[in-house]
Amino acid sequence: MVQRHTPRTNIFTSIPHTLPSELFETLADSDTLRIERIVSQGHTTPPGEWYDQEWDEWVLLLSGGATLRFEDQEAVILLTPGDQLLIPAHRRHRVEMTDEGKNTIWLAVHFKR
Repeated sequence: MVQRHTPRTNIFTSIPHTLPSELFETLADSDTLRIERIVSQGHTTPPGEWYDQEWDEWVLLLSGGATLRFEDQEAVILLTPGDQLLIPAHRRHRVEMTDEGKNTIWLAVHFKR
């Protein structure tokens, strides 16, 4: 019997001290699922731009803070560590704010229904 060892990693490590843009890392994926770690350091969606994704996305904020805005909703949504949110496919949204000076770490699960 062949034993396979999967290296253990920590979602809070191996993050560069400064990031010129958001860091997107795929942790696992298949034809119908992608799991990402996203790290923001004061990054936002550029003015006038909206995410319009083909897949549903579930996000969990692990550290830091952020605000999201949906195109069809006036109020922003404040996210703090432990907050989770399901974003249906094609619901246009943007990141309005992430904490500056510290890491905002997201766990994002993209999936097809």
